[in-house]
Amino acid sequence: MTKSSNSTAEKLRTLARERILVLDGAMGTMIQALHYDEAAFRGARFKDFHRDLRGNNDLLILTQPQAIEDIHAAYLRAGADVVATNTFSSTSIAQADYDLSDLAYELNRDGARLARAAATRVEAEDSKPRFVAGAIGPTNRTASISPDVSNPGFRAVTFDQLRQAYGEQVRGLLDGGADILLVETIFDTLNAKAAIYAIAEICEERGTRVPVMISGTITDKSGRLLSGQLPEAFWNSIRHAEPFSVGFNCALGAEDLRAHVADIGRVADTLVCAYPNAGLPNAFGQYDESPDYMAKLIGEFAASGLVNIVGGCCGTTPEHIAAIAAAVAPHKPRTVPTIPPRLRLSGLEPFELTPQIPFVNVGERTNVTGSARFRKLIKDDNFTAALQVARDQVENGAQVIDVNMDEGLLDSEQAMVTFLNLVASEPDIARVPVMIDSSKFDVIEAGLKCVQGKAIVNSISLKEGEEPFLRQARIARRHGAAVVVMAFDETGQADTFERKTGICKRAYDLLTQKVGFPPEDIIFDPNIFAIATGIEEHNNYGVDFIEATRWIRSSLPHVHISGGVSNLSFAFRGNEPVREAMHSVFLYHAIKAGMDMGIVNAGQMAVYDDLDAELRTVCEDVVLNRDPGAAERLLALAEKFRGQEKQTKDVDLAWREWPVDKRLAHALVHGITDYIETDTEEARLKADRPLSVIEGPLMAGMNVVGDLFGSGKMFLPQVVKSARVMKQAVAWLLPFMEEEKARNKAAGNAEANSSAGKIVLATVKGDVHDIGKNIVGVVLQCNNFEVIDLGVMVPAAKIIETAKQEGADMIGLSGLITPSLDEMAFLAAEMERQQMTMPLLIGGATTSRVHTAVKIDPNYRRGPVVHVNDASRAVGVASSLISPERRGAYIAEVRQEYDKIAATHLKAQQNKKRLTLAAARANAFPIDWTQARPVKPSFFGTRSFQNYPLAELAACIDWTPFFQTWELSGRFPAILDDPKSGKVARALYNDARAMLERIVKENWFTASAVIGFWPANTIGDDIAVYSDDTRATQIATFHTLRQQLEKREGRSNVALSDFLAPRDTGVPDYIGGFAVTAGLGEDAIADRYKKANDDYSSILVKALADRLAEAFAERMHQRVRTEFWGYAPDEALSNDDLIFEKYDGIRPAPGYPAQPDHTEKATLFRLLDAERAAGVKLTESYAMWPGSSVSGLYLSHPESFYFGVGKIERDQVEDYAARKGVDVGEMERWLAPVLNYIPASDMSVAKTPLPEPANDVSNHPPGCTCAIHLRYQPKTAAKG
Repeated sequence: MTKSSNSTAEKLRTLARERILVLDGAMGTMIQALHYDEAAFRGARFKDFHRDLRGNNDLLILTQPQAIEDIHAAYLRAGADVVATNTFSSTSIAQADYDLSDLAYELNRDGARLARAAATRVEAEDSKPRFVAGAIGPTNRTASISPDVSNPGFRAVTFDQLRQAYGEQVRGLLDGGADILLVETIFDTLNAKAAIYAIAEICEERGTRVPVMISGTITDKSGRLLSGQLPEAFWNSIRHAEPFSVGFNCALGAEDLRAHVADIGRVADTLVCAYPNAGLPNAFGQYDESPDYMAKLIGEFAASGLVNIVGGCCGTTPEHIAAIAAAVAPHKPRTVPTIPPRLRLSGLEPFELTPQIPFVNVGERTNVTGSARFRKLIKDDNFTAALQVARDQVENGAQVIDVNMDEGLLDSEQAMVTFLNLVASEPDIARVPVMIDSSKFDVIEAGLKCVQGKAIVNSISLKEGEEPFLRQARIARRHGAAVVVMAFDETGQADTFERKTGICKRAYDLLTQKVGFPPEDIIFDPNIFAIATGIEEHNNYGVDFIEATRWIRSSLPHVHISGGVSNLSFAFRGNEPVREAMHSVFLYHAIKAGMDMGIVNAGQMAVYDDLDAELRTVCEDVVLNRDPGAAERLLALAEKFRGQEKQTKDVDLAWREWPVDKRLAHALVHGITDYIETDTEEARLKADRPLSVIEGPLMAGMNVVGDLFGSGKMFLPQVVKSARVMKQAVAWLLPFMEEEKARNKAAGNAEANSSAGKIVLATVKGDVHDIGKNIVGVVLQCNNFEVIDLGVMVPAAKIIETAKQEGADMIGLSGLITPSLDEMAFLAAEMERQQMTMPLLIGGATTSRVHTAVKIDPNYRRGPVVHVNDASRAVGVASSLISPERRGAYIAEVRQEYDKIAATHLKAQQNKKRLTLAAARANAFPIDWTQARPVKPSFFGTRSFQNYPLAELAACIDWTPFFQTWELSGRFPAILDDPKSGKVARALYNDARAMLERIVKENWFTASAVIGFWPANTIGDDIAVYSDDTRATQIATFHTLRQQLEKREGRSNVALSDFLAPRDTGVPDYIGGFAVTAGLGEDAIADRYKKANDDYSSILVKALADRLAEAFAERMHQRVRTEFWGYAPDEALSNDDLIFEKYDGIRPAPGYPAQPDHTEKATLFRLLDAERAAGVKLTESYAMWPGSSVSGLYLSHPESFYFGVGKIERDQVEDYAARKGVDVGEMERWLAPVLNYIPASDMSVAKTPLPEPANDVSNHPPGCTCAIHLRYQPKTAAKG
């Protein structure tokens, strides 16, 4: 047994928490400096060996042991905490090049002994603990790549050969005294997985656990390993090893490696290690970075909180390590993030099952049991065509591909290995994860040995008993795979609800308790059986699956549900339209119940909303077993619904007689798409080239649109419709333009870019809101800007990387929630650090000129930062920044303005008098609790509402904010008759009402809600929540913040806790909570319109979903007051009264003015179990998904009102952090917009105080009537 025991591991972890650890530098560089000749490498032992041995550095362990020990000692004396053994190539595979394979164990054992001796020697000199890392290199062969380009399926080494070689190496290292095992310089993740497998086997055999460090190699600036994986995909593949650290080494210098270290640090919940080369090699293969220069770069890693362990690779020396150790010493180690448990898979690219992905399509066509065509191709050895089947699945949207080779006349294992090896050579297929599917576990295991990514095993079950089940699960876990578990036990397949849930619960307990399987990597398949077969017992199979799914997802945390959907419609084989409709209906209900994965043909999925209404109804009767005669009706309907034609109404087509250029302009101005392809083709045939159609009649038409919009004669809804026409015209021309481009390229002719400029748009990481961003993108495109829209939840690194790769002229950021402001400031600082100069545009509901000037602009002084408060300003700002004539003066003007705003803000803040927290508490809002009689709610706990009637919500819509989304100012309904914008507003309203009618009639969205009530009293500024009215068990605490601005006489410093009875009054009080959404289904429909180049309808869908969510919140609050809580049973208010909140009580939301801390949502969502009960989830920045969701608290006291906390002082933040039990620095990050001081962590970069809180309505533009403003104004007016 080695010293690599639990005590050593704990000592390492303790040190790593205290400071950044230092790894040694390059062994090869130091050996080269010794200039050993052949004789020195041979030594006495190998004097007469039959092969040349010079260059076999590992052999020096045996022939020059003192020299190797001295190199280790030199690095340790330079400041290294960990020294790596000289065993990088000490496997039997690598040593085979020298005919020295039989020395593998000896080399590793003695190599570890030398490093241990050096560590012991230097420890004695300074009493500082030192550790030995057993170096395990990648070998000189790769398991994922063929060395023969003409035979991509060939492998020079197998997984088992690697596993055996690594096993021999690991035994030697541990026997020699290694404390850590360092799997390093990984260029092929499958090689690393073989090493990890061997380590797990040997640790199990020896009854110990050894810390494992894993370090990959990004081979070039593409950001991928040699085998093609991205950093996050690499982490997903090896995370099952639970490594002590993960990171990168070799190939790149520190400057180029930094972004990749940052990337993996964001996703890895372990320590991060980086040991780059001393730059890139020069023309002579030497490394030029000096110790001081390299240390400066790595010191910046440490200062930015990116690393826990640092060191050096090629070209580094003890001098480099000494300088690096000194550079990182002043800095704290990176904080290891808490990563939420989610299913994370990988091919070449990572796949994470996030809230934004309601359902994973597993492609089924590469399954010989389900596809006759694929089966024939495999049996005929036509693997080229078989690969095309896989490629088609990925292109059609399969996020995972299922591979099954179970056929009686096939060698299933060989076919699986051959196909998966070939898939690995096709990046467009290999980018997605693989589901290895077989009824024979030997075939599954063979498949696992071929994939470098994190795969899914399909499947294991209890049908042969617990022991085989556990054995197979342990093997799958050792390969890092997720598993599909069939609802199948010793007595057969589960066919009822009780059997399905019972077997899954038993399997869950076995996997999590006996194997240690992460529950998020468990995918249950509760068996989808054929329905409508004519056998009565089969009629409830669909319902049993759906209800079992609902129970499993609510009772077995973090697991997933999958199933073979095609089984359902087996009785209707040969009738594809009916089968597709059945699958669509079944998935609609199963997904709502929690099914989040399914084996489907991704290219043949009917959209639920597009199904014929009658067919859909009958299919639902069959699936949900609502009518015993449904199957017969479905058979009868199969022919009837085909061939139906849509009716079109007559329109005035006089303009169709005009010349084509005029027709195109008319279509653009009026938003008519009916004839756009015909007219565009006519224009193309008349033009000299396709681009001339865009630059000529189309841009002429868009210029008319732009002029009308700029002069106020056209409004945003019309502009978005015009953009829809333009997009469809360009889409028609695109193939012709690509053809022309190919001809020009072949002829050596370059093309100039004719766009006004290129801009990258993104909603920042953690935020899911994009309506405003989409509108800005459309307006910019209408003005000939090329827009690259990265979507929502986009990390800073991706935004910056895309802007660089695309040669963008500027970046535009959007965000709605307050944590987005912090992400924007971070991205600005990253642009500054990377010495970028391109303009940065800031927009979104929570942004403001003040925040931009105070918090973002100081972080990015190399380039201009401009706040864009609405879409109508976007073109002017972008054009000014692009124009060579106007750019300089405009940037200087904006910077001067922002410097003035920042100075004014600082002065204003300094002039405002603020109270200490104690003084503010002494001036709390006074309520006479002796007279209070809080009403007890009608129930305690939660109640959920599924499929809430959309018609009821539509009647409660507040239309005024809807028009503001489209930048039409004015209150509804008066805006419909506004002399300037009334015509457009009315047209927009008619379109919205027409779409709303379809939304309601066809149930486009699913509205869900959960509400809850609990006994509660306040303890200081906190609200204690109890399980029942005995108030004996406290189940949660809501923390509140208090105003600290000094108030005039008679005005209080309010906190939300003031509106509940303090515990010491003895008055029993209560609190409620809610989460509602009308956005389930919104994204799919909006995306469908967007893909059809119909931005207008896409934005309209999102805007209506947002309004329905707000209406839902208002309607539920009304029912709470009158019915569920019942403290105002006689309330009888009109919809206008509700909009102006003429009722008692409030519904404040975390993240808004009265409680600006978004993290309080976590407590609310836990109490409500909101994700399960309503389908509403929180992102890492506490944004809600779907975006059209609302959540908050219910307070019933008649004197409660909305307010803004405003700026708060350090004493309150420290008190608040202590009450919440979190670090002050972490709390300062979440409360950054409302801090009235500069946090210590920001002192190095911030020169001015933070801005006014983004939710403070004083920062909103003049005339703003957003939801915050509307909610804030009536209450403050009433209380003023």
